[in-house]
Amino acid sequence: MKLLVTGGAGFIGSAFVRRVLGTGDRVSVINLDKLTYAGNLDNLTPVSQHPGYRFVHGDICDGPLVNSLVTDERPDAIVHFAAESHVDRSILSPEPVFDTNLRGTFTLLEAVRRHHVPRYVHVSTDEVYGSVDAPHEADETYPLRPSSPYSASKAGSDLLALSYFTTFRCPVLVTRASNNYGPYQFPEKLIPLMISNALEDRPLPVYGDGLQVRDWLYVDDHCRAVEAVLAKGREGEVYNIGGNRALPNLEVVRQILAATGKPETLITHVADRPGHDRRYALSSDKILRETGWASEVQFEDGLACTIRWYQDNPEWVRRVKSGEYHEYYARNYANRG
Repeated sequence: MKLLVTGGAGFIGSAFVRRVLGTGDRVSVINLDKLTYAGNLDNLTPVSQHPGYRFVHGDICDGPLVNSLVTDERPDAIVHFAAESHVDRSILSPEPVFDTNLRGTFTLLEAVRRHHVPRYVHVSTDEVYGSVDAPHEADETYPLRPSSPYSASKAGSDLLALSYFTTFRCPVLVTRASNNYGPYQFPEKLIPLMISNALEDRPLPVYGDGLQVRDWLYVDDHCRAVEAVLAKGREGEVYNIGGNRALPNLEVVRQILAATGKPETLITHVADRPGHDRRYALSSDKILRETGWASEVQFEDGLACTIRWYQDNPEWVRRVKSGEYHEYYARNYANRG
């Protein structure tokens, strides 16, 4: 099988590329990535010399590039990870999330339609459902109620992808995953940011009271789920992918401090994020029923593995914490108190 993977140098995309290329020699990958701040070719060092791997530096909004790749490579499937994916950045500057997440998705879908790509997996997020009141869980029919520019752009791209199935019969499948964590994650999301700051004895900024609830999914479990949907999913369908472990953010932060041997006095409560969703909760019954997938990595085990990776790879952390990272960090947290 030949796969065109978008955003394959990002956190989840690179984990997927490493996984599929590690399963044998019958899979090849063309990785199309713009290499924005969160795209990092160091994430792909383990497979960079694989004979079935090819990297293409480019933008998914570039129609001629996307069409030439699809024409020349004739992939069996496109797996679309590429996205501007951080809520805080979408609040500071909304325009990039709509350019990439909507225009980029449209460009890919047009290539699928014109060139009859056999399979298209659109990777999305549970954030499109918005805050879900306890004790309910969102299944695939739950109303979309996005709260941020990021989640609104993802909800729009989900609906655009599904419309190409309904209108043009394009072989579209949509996945919506809960919060991912694991090695190689850029240190702006909760878990890698808190690990990185704890290891450096820096304050750990916690939004509001820290009782926002998130469901945690180890990145390798997510990649297995995408593989399962690619192989067994029904076209035109949405599949939720949950980690089956919901915890308040403050509890996650405390577990990180305990695991790193750091004091809880490093926790600093800051002004909450505008429009911050209170609780995410997913039902993964459908993907289990139709593909047999279920999460395997227990949160405590996955967190311990993640912390060890950041402890063992300080140079990777140092390189990604560039001048741009410090500029963003200052903009996002400077006025939160």
